[in-house]
Amino acid sequence: METENTSENRLGGDNMLDNNIFIGGKPFMNYITGVVIQFTTKNAEEVIVKARGKFISRAVDVSEVASKRFLDGTVGIKDIKIDSEEFKNSEGKDIRVSIIEITLAKK
Repeated sequence: METENTSENRLGGDNMLDNNIFIGGKPFMNYITGVVIQFTTKNAEEVIVKARGKFISRAVDVSEVASKRFLDGTVGIKDIKIDSEEFKNSEGKDIRVSIIEITLAKK
């Protein structure tokens, strides 16, 4: 998922950090693998799963599967932030899209 700095700032995030996973149209397991690698190989203390619009449900699924199946007992959901973002589409019409950030952290 591509995002603008405005949503990053509004939800209190830093600039594009290595521990952010942006959910989009790639295969589901790619995102699970990304989360697991952040915690195991890169030894991250927390990983932030971000999505907007129609990919919000996929972000929830990725967070749940990663924390309850692949990293069971070691990782849990620390925080969930929701907001919305307004921008103009290609036709010049104002559009508002919901965004979510799910913070997973080591227990």
